Order: sequence, then C-alpha cells, then structure tokens
Amino acid sequence: MPSQQPQQSQASRMPARRRQRSTRLAVAVALLAVGAALVFGALVSTSTGLTAVAAVVAVLAGAAATRITHSELMQTRRDAARDRAVQAQEYRALTERRTAESTAFAADMSRRIAEREDAIGVLERALSDAQKNAAEQGLKRAQEARRADAAEQGRDTAERGRDEAESRAAEAIVLVAELEAEIDVVRAELDSLRAAAARRNHRSA
Repeated sequence: MPSQQPQQSQASRMPARRRQRSTRLAVAVALLAVGAALVFGALVSTSTGLTAVAAVVAVLAGAAATRITHSELMQTRRDAARDRAVQAQEYRALTERRTAESTAFAADMSRRIAEREDAIGVLERALSDAQKNAAEQGLKRAQEARRADAAEQGRDTAERGRDEAESRAAEAIVLVAELEAEIDVVRAELDSLRAAAARRNHRSA
C-alpha cells in the first residue's frame, strides 16, 4: 500500500547498517581486550620494559577503540538524520498525491452532481409543460362532452372529438407519470452522488 512505502524503504536499509555497526564495535572491543591482555601479561611477568610497552599499546588500543566508537556514533547520527529527511520527503510526496486524488475526486463529483441537477431542471420544465398540456386537454374533453350532451345534431362528430380529446388527455397523463418517475430516478442518483462525496470528504478529513 502507498502508506507503507516509507517504512518499507527505510527498513530495507537497516540490516546493512546494523552489520557495519556490529563489525566496527566488535573491532573496538577486540582492541580493548588486546590492550587489557597485554597489560595483564606484563604485570604477571613483572618486567618493567614489557609493562611500559604494554601500557603504551593499551593506551593506543583504547584511543583507537574510542575513535572507532566515536566515529560509529557520529555515523549513526548522520544516518538517522538522513533517514528522517528521506522519510519526510516520501511522506510529503504521498501527501501531495493523496491531495491531488482528493481534488480530482471532488471535481468529478461536483461535475456529476451539476449534471444531475441540470437534468432535473430540464425534466421539471418538461413536467410543467406536460401538466399544462394535460390540463388543457382535460378542459377540451369537458367542452366536447358538453357539446355532445347539448346537441343531438352532429352527435357523431362531437363524440369523435370527445374520444380524441380523451385519448390525448390520457397520453398527457401517461407522459406526466413517466416524467415524474424519471425525475425520481435522477434525484436518487443525485442523492447517491452527494452521499458518496460526503463519505469521501469525511474520510479525507
């Protein structure tokens, strides 16, 4: 996973450094042990010259061990500082990538929500027109019905007009129902998109 990359890259460098550190510390301990052994041997032999030589060698070995230990300590500090700098760069790159992904997601969700809102506006206008047409057709049907009831003459013509008006009114009612159903579907999609955007924003926060 992207969030584990800095830890993995840092962990991959640790074994080699630990081996180098162990080797150097082992050399320092060996020098101290050699110096101590020489001093002990010189003391046992009770030789003044040998004791002096052993003391000089012990001092040099101690100085070398101290130098190695100090160098290892400084190198460890430098390595730690370098690791922190590399890890900070990796986390910064990861943060920038996540920020870019979140921005792209927010832009896409905003675009899709705007499209759904535009579609709802178009459908609502179409629904209003269809409802107006249905009302007009209902009025015409009532007028045709009154004409058919009021006049015996031309009854067939009036009845045909009434049937046509009823047919158009029924078609208008069906259209209204279809548009209302389509608006419900688009609104459901819009609610789903808004909920997804809210969940993503909540996780990003």
